[in-house]
Amino acid sequence: MSSTAPAGTQAYPEKIDAAVLKVAGVVVLGAIMSILDITVVNVALPHFQTDLATDGGRLDYSTVAWTVTGYTLALATVIPLTGWAADRFGTKRLYLTAVALFALGSTLCAFAPTIEMLIAFRVLQGLGGGMLMPLGMTIMTRAAGPQRMGRLMAILGIPMLLGPIGGPILGGWLIDNAHWLGRPSWTWIFLINLPIGAAALVYAWVVLPKDSAVPSESLDVVGLLLMSPGLAAFLYGISSIADTGTPAATKVLAPAGIGILFIGAFVWWSSKPAHPLLDLSLLRNRNFTIPALTMFLFAASFFGGLLLLPTYFQEVRGENTFHAGLLIAPQGVGALLTMPIAGALADRIPVGRIVPFGIALITGGMFALTQMDESSSYWGFLIPVLFVMGLGMGGTMMPLMTSALKALTAHQVARGSTLLNIVQQVASSFGVALISMLLTSGQKDHPIITQAAEFGEKSAGVTDPGAVQELLARYPEVAKVVAGMDPTGWGDALRRAVGPLVAETFASTYWVSGGLCALTLVVALFLPRKREESHLLDGDEDAEPVHVAMH
Repeated sequence: MSSTAPAGTQAYPEKIDAAVLKVAGVVVLGAIMSILDITVVNVALPHFQTDLATDGGRLDYSTVAWTVTGYTLALATVIPLTGWAADRFGTKRLYLTAVALFALGSTLCAFAPTIEMLIAFRVLQGLGGGMLMPLGMTIMTRAAGPQRMGRLMAILGIPMLLGPIGGPILGGWLIDNAHWLGRPSWTWIFLINLPIGAAALVYAWVVLPKDSAVPSESLDVVGLLLMSPGLAAFLYGISSIADTGTPAATKVLAPAGIGILFIGAFVWWSSKPAHPLLDLSLLRNRNFTIPALTMFLFAASFFGGLLLLPTYFQEVRGENTFHAGLLIAPQGVGALLTMPIAGALADRIPVGRIVPFGIALITGGMFALTQMDESSSYWGFLIPVLFVMGLGMGGTMMPLMTSALKALTAHQVARGSTLLNIVQQVASSFGVALISMLLTSGQKDHPIITQAAEFGEKSAGVTDPGAVQELLARYPEVAKVVAGMDPTGWGDALRRAVGPLVAETFASTYWVSGGLCALTLVVALFLPRKREESHLLDGDEDAEPVHVAMH
């Protein structure tokens, strides 16, 4: 059975044919690369702390966390550019460029000699990865037409749902087992993108139809030059609190102040151009603003807290990287179960009756994690908590997106979805910077933590009594613990002394994440509790629905 299209429009068959499935395969490959690299790095952060330290010591957690913050900031930067660039250069050409840029960034990350270089290359990688999902949705919409997009979204949803599960597990397995070609094992979490990227390039070159560039609206260059540096400077200032020990230090106030000025200038400027980088005028619509604000607070609290768990399992519980990835998988499984259910319910039930329950589950989980210690039961405590938090996450993201977009007319949806994606990525960056800063500050309040880690690195293989005494003199807190003991028992003694303190620093950060979740719950109570009338066709009866994929 075929559908009849209005005159002047393209006719699409009802069934999903082979040509559309081939295009969907291209998009799924790109999505796998982009989504996995958001989570795969989380399990590698402890390895960055030691492998990329230049003085044989240990890098601060707040420093290596910028490999995550820089990536998500790059995603936020490039998302609003994608529509303009697709019109300017054509979707096929831009998609091939994005895949190549992502693969290049991955290769450079693998060979980065310092943490600064790794952060810079992660930004480059994010610039390519940030274009893949929006471009993929544009390509799929053109290939399938609006009537078949729902079925194709189910295909694209596979990497979106499996990314939080597969990323940490894959990263953990590679770090523990990929000791190939003399490279540090963590480099393979980046090099694995090369064969995937090569396959995606060839596949896209063969399958994607050629399209012509049709320049449309102009690029808001001023807005771009204000937004990206402003966000980066502000978050750098926040993360520097861990180094200075006080928010009043010049190293904190100067970049944070500059960032606020740039962000303020961006807000002022956004009302000037005909086509602003972000259409902030949409925030005048209360039914759009409340879901957007809820999404910001949720992403900051949830993704910031999510960052710490792999490191807790490795540093506090002594798990290898692969097991750490497996242990956080229940969170992804929970989201996998509730996300499709919540998406279906959001079409029939007001989101104000769905989202608060999901956020309440996450809030309870965050506050529960404040009680974890160095011996918390996996099956009796941590795994059930993570699973419940995953259930809440799956019941939150898509209903919020649905509620916000229902408040917009057809010609506003593209700009609104861009703004919501930016909100999520900026909030994730803020949450990661804040939580990593709190963890680093908490550990610096206990000098024995840093000293024990550095002592363990530098004392390995040292047997000369004079050298050992020299090391102990450099680490007085360690010397207090091991004084008078046989060196063979030093490791166990230090673990007993440091373990509870390290666990306490992890647990204490969840008071902040839990507080942010509680605030999110308060805001979520203002979401629509009566059936929402969709405005997607208002003002443009011929407009096709715009489908948006969240990172």
